[in-house]
Amino acid sequence: MIDLKAKPFNLTDEDIKWVKDTLGNLSLDEKIGQVFVEMLWNNTNDEIKERINKYGIGGFRYNNMSPEQLYEQNKIIQETSKIPVLIAANIEAGGDGGVKGGTHFGYHVTIGATQNKENAYKLGYYGCKEAAAIGCNWTFAPIVDINKNWRNCVVSNRCFSSEADVVLEMSKEYLQGAKDAGLASCMKHFPGDGLDERDQHIVTTNNTMSCKEWDENFGKVYKGMIDAGVEAVMIGHIRLPEYSRKLRPGIKDNEIMPATIAPELLQDLLRQELGFNGLIITDATHMVGLTSAIRREEMIPTALAAGCDMILYYRDKDEDINALKKGLENGTLTYERLDEAVTRVLAFKAMLKLHKKKEGANLVPNKDGLSTIGCNEHLEVARDIADKAITLVKNTKNQLPITPKTHKRIMLYTIDQTGSAAAVSMANEGSLESRVKSKLESVGFEVDTFNPQGGLNGKQLLAMTPIKEFVNKYDAVMLFVNVAGFSQSNVRRITWSMPMGPDIPWYVTELPTVCVSVNNPFHLIDVPMVPTYINAYNGNDVSLDLVIEKIMGKSEFKGVSPVDAFCGAWDTRF
Repeated sequence: MIDLKAKPFNLTDEDIKWVKDTLGNLSLDEKIGQVFVEMLWNNTNDEIKERINKYGIGGFRYNNMSPEQLYEQNKIIQETSKIPVLIAANIEAGGDGGVKGGTHFGYHVTIGATQNKENAYKLGYYGCKEAAAIGCNWTFAPIVDINKNWRNCVVSNRCFSSEADVVLEMSKEYLQGAKDAGLASCMKHFPGDGLDERDQHIVTTNNTMSCKEWDENFGKVYKGMIDAGVEAVMIGHIRLPEYSRKLRPGIKDNEIMPATIAPELLQDLLRQELGFNGLIITDATHMVGLTSAIRREEMIPTALAAGCDMILYYRDKDEDINALKKGLENGTLTYERLDEAVTRVLAFKAMLKLHKKKEGANLVPNKDGLSTIGCNEHLEVARDIADKAITLVKNTKNQLPITPKTHKRIMLYTIDQTGSAAAVSMANEGSLESRVKSKLESVGFEVDTFNPQGGLNGKQLLAMTPIKEFVNKYDAVMLFVNVAGFSQSNVRRITWSMPMGPDIPWYVTELPTVCVSVNNPFHLIDVPMVPTYINAYNGNDVSLDLVIEKIMGKSEFKGVSPVDAFCGAWDTRF
């Protein structure tokens, strides 16, 4: 049963009347439209209007465009829609997740490294404030996953910590910041990512904790966030086998499904045991972690029947709608369960007062608010967070500081592997190599970079530079690494330019060597031999400037790693 007066909805009698009246006046097609979230990708205004008029879509996600473009797009969405629409964005690292030119405050691991929960509030507040300016009303954050395995290729920088208590504390602060900015939050990814090293975008993954372990970790975080009033939960395509076995005695291994279609996890665990009364939404339904477990035609009605209230993304709209109707016809999904899902969607909208805003024609705020996006105040906050996050993980040979006076001649190597760049916030033009080289030179270093000659292998290139010549030519070596992106591979490790190439740290015994990771905090496992290793967490210009200042001793390192940057290996520590 849904308690519309209880948290997170907290609806008044007048709000509840709107929900019930609206539900009662919807056709079956209109009800179906309310449970889908559509993805927009550079669509024309006419295309958007046509989709809304045909399908009556309940919510939208969009790709980032300029503030003006998104403002007008969201204005058209709300003006065209019969029922006010949920407009969502991934405000995981700042306003740049919701609008082009938005302020990047840092991924969750950056915030965790500052050891200050106020920065989690600032991430939620300032990031969502920028998104709200263009009409966004829902953030798909905070990420409440816990990094329990450094090999995990999704959660590496998308988690506040490896400790449940820290994750909960930071997540609650983000939640409050988002509330104060006017956005509803959606914590993710239930039942919890961070154990399986694989990526649920390309394979169904597992949370293998025992029920007791889960209760003490992920369960503690989910219960704490539910008690704090989190409005929505996004369901990961992740199995929780021990709880499925506990809640469904006798279940066979091949019957254990990802949470998205596992009623024992959504209804028995999340709704009943944890007491969640809010909105449940699937993660993207085209992810192979889900599609490899069940045919899509069956999956659409099964996800709703299992306990999800909204479906994230159509594949083919007509096929998905027909699949839902077929599920109603064959009994996979009941009309009562569909009405329950739609009720929660409408209650979610009433909670945000979207029905009142529609009456007042202010579903999209005044356009003057666009000036907040990327403003100087927010940029200063972002710089302060970056300064407090950058972490000196190890400096075992006391090689720092390195300055133009002490080590003027620098050999610079860079590894820049961003894949699809979907998880990267690099709003700066130019490669990592060109930007780092320019910044080092601007403060007085002389810098050479590695430019391999075509047709030569690593051994040949090494042979062309005798060690004495290399040592006489340079005073220190710097290695900057950017490995980012997910949903393409089950690993996020360094891949060198060539086998046995000159960029692989053969030079650590010959010259002072500093390695800086600007994204993944777990690269020390790939370069355990480097005596000085720094996690910058971000490769934007602000962070690069700050890390170079710290290498030179102009400011202190303030960050503390919120995850095991040593990757559980003894040889990474010396």
